[in-house]
Amino acid sequence: MSKEANSRANEQKRVDFVIDEINQKAQQLYTKSKGLQEDVIELRKTFWDDVKINLDEPDDIIETEASMKQQAELLAQREQIHGIMDEQLKTLKRLKDSPYFGRIDFIEDRETEADSIYIGINSMMDHEDENFLIYDWRAPISSLYYDFSPGLASYETLDGTISGEITLKRQFIIRQGKIKGMFDTGVTIGDELLQQALGNNASSSMKNIVATIQQEQNMIIRNERSSLLIVQGVAGSGKTSAALQRIAYLMYRYREKLHADNVVMFSPNPLFSSYISNVLPELGEANVRQTTFLDYLKDKIDDSITIESPFEQMEYVLTQKESNSYQTRVKGMDYKSSIAFMKLIDDFLTQLEEDGLHFKNITFQKRILISKEDIKNYFYSLNKEISIPNKMEIVVKWLLKELQNHQKVEKDKDWVMEQVELLDKEAYLKAHYEDNDDDVSMEEDILREAVVKRFFARIKKQVKQFKFVHVLATYYKLFHEGTVNVDVPSEWGQIAVQTSKNLSNRFLTWEDATPYVYFQGKLLGDNADRSVRHLFVDEAQDYSAFQYAYIKHIFPYTRMTLLGDINQAIYSLATKENPLVPHSLESSHERITLTKSYRSTKQIVEFTKKFAPGEELIEAFEREGNLPKVIQVNEESQKREVLIHVIEELQDKGNETIAIICKTLQESKEIYELLHGQLPVHMINEETYSFTRGLLVLPIYLAKGIEFDGVIIPNASDQYYVEESDRTLFYTACTRAMHELVLIVEGEPCFFIDEVQRNTYELIQSTT
Repeated sequence: MSKEANSRANEQKRVDFVIDEINQKAQQLYTKSKGLQEDVIELRKTFWDDVKINLDEPDDIIETEASMKQQAELLAQREQIHGIMDEQLKTLKRLKDSPYFGRIDFIEDRETEADSIYIGINSMMDHEDENFLIYDWRAPISSLYYDFSPGLASYETLDGTISGEITLKRQFIIRQGKIKGMFDTGVTIGDELLQQALGNNASSSMKNIVATIQQEQNMIIRNERSSLLIVQGVAGSGKTSAALQRIAYLMYRYREKLHADNVVMFSPNPLFSSYISNVLPELGEANVRQTTFLDYLKDKIDDSITIESPFEQMEYVLTQKESNSYQTRVKGMDYKSSIAFMKLIDDFLTQLEEDGLHFKNITFQKRILISKEDIKNYFYSLNKEISIPNKMEIVVKWLLKELQNHQKVEKDKDWVMEQVELLDKEAYLKAHYEDNDDDVSMEEDILREAVVKRFFARIKKQVKQFKFVHVLATYYKLFHEGTVNVDVPSEWGQIAVQTSKNLSNRFLTWEDATPYVYFQGKLLGDNADRSVRHLFVDEAQDYSAFQYAYIKHIFPYTRMTLLGDINQAIYSLATKENPLVPHSLESSHERITLTKSYRSTKQIVEFTKKFAPGEELIEAFEREGNLPKVIQVNEESQKREVLIHVIEELQDKGNETIAIICKTLQESKEIYELLHGQLPVHMINEETYSFTRGLLVLPIYLAKGIEFDGVIIPNASDQYYVEESDRTLFYTACTRAMHELVLIVEGEPCFFIDEVQRNTYELIQSTT
């Protein structure tokens, strides 16, 4: 037997041994868990049997409460232990298929023998709990695997730096307990392992990359020192996946302090949230709070106000260029996305300290109980030194007191007795027991009080929610009286008229949504989210300077990780002030740049990087594939036949997920109608919440962050991608492709294709 075969046989013996240990542990856990589950069920059944209930004397009541508390704590403890065991069983099940993926032999300084360290997605000790059979990939010692080649190496622990030498670095591909691939390497992660991982078809969800983390990705994952970490990563560089592994690492590293609800991730759209939703559970961690920035803002705005989504704004920018109001709207987008507009709002808020706030009448049964004029007079009678939010709190207390007085008056009115007669039997019994003197008039008084209290509860709740403040009307005033001694764009007059019309219709454009929520918070008081300790912002290049300033305002003590690619800044169409390193956040930050693209084949990367918008270096991973195809059709009528032919050809090659990526939603609908009935095609829009395989049609802005086996651009002509501002859209669309990229051109190709060397793509004249 050769040395290599002997080594592989020995490694397989170890895999078999580890799986046997997993099975033993699982069986022991299962037995304990089953017994504990039976205990929990029995405790629930006999809960009240074991509680001593005696309510005759105060001491007896205290004893009863203590008995109930003791029994409840016992039940909660058993349920918690059962939950922990259940999670441990799930971990063992994950390990059984592929216990580990890496091995390093490491000799510490001043030691003579190397320790063999096997690395997997979770730690596991032998059945006697004396030796580690597997080290968690997040453990300090595991960083050796990602950061060093054989030779001198070191890693950090709580006690300091451990130095030594790596004498062996081995990588495994283990499936169903069998070694499918094994090789030693001198680089971070061997090309062979990456080739296998990247050569597979696109999944319906993002892949777990712990086995193939590169050194530069590991720098992102294990960074603990930076309060602001900015990752500029080219398309397909694994920045989002690395960020999710970073979350898993931080939750492991600070598991006593950091929990899933302490971490928030802003995703670009609901589809993307679905796409990444399985990564953390695969690693044994609970999913963190994932939301879009749009949904985050919606939660803070009154339901009666409609908010335009960023995708609707994008559609407007791309499809309404001929409209009369277009230039005014675009100028407004630029200004409202800037710090200058935040300064305008702040100056207006200063004016409102003197006068100008709008309030609403507090009404009951179509009668005004407290007028908006009275509320305004009371508000402005308060000490001017008190901030607006603090004054609002004082007004709330005053209003609740006034409502209490009105409540007393209302109690004796005729309408109350009419409502009393509609009360149920339970309410009557309650009133009877509260009336110890059996006085009928007292009983009626109690019933009247209960009715009025119920009716006024809703009004009081609205007062506590500041519903008496007319935020929208006050914001409207900003566009008429809020520009005193403040520099505004020369087009401000038209912008103000356009904005006022939208506000009158209770409609907020996307560029007004964040300023409105900021303004509202400054009036009513912002609840800084102190529970959030880590905030992750994906597609960070698409956020405006104003939005970043607001994020910093609402998360003042939060560590942030921003992930983006300035080459894919598609919303810069609407916002010129669009830095990936926002000046509105603190200037001190750490920046990590990922230049290598792992998603696409070398041929696709070499093609797309020629028309990339930025100056950043883009490197292709050495994974060979077909040249991108540019298919020219002579007329519109050919498109359907060509599309169907291309789709069928890609499917015949084994591409399971094929995306037809369109410039706009409007074009997506047209393509969908063209193919619907001929092929099983799925239309993706911003309401799509789950990502599935198959043939998909979607606009570019919903494809961000997602990868597909094959991508078809249905119209790459110079009549469709016309302006320089289209470059980021075109680049983003093309870089979604993993294996195949096909561009259909009616007439002449767009000028981005003309910038590419002719030998980097295949030009086909359609004869269909």
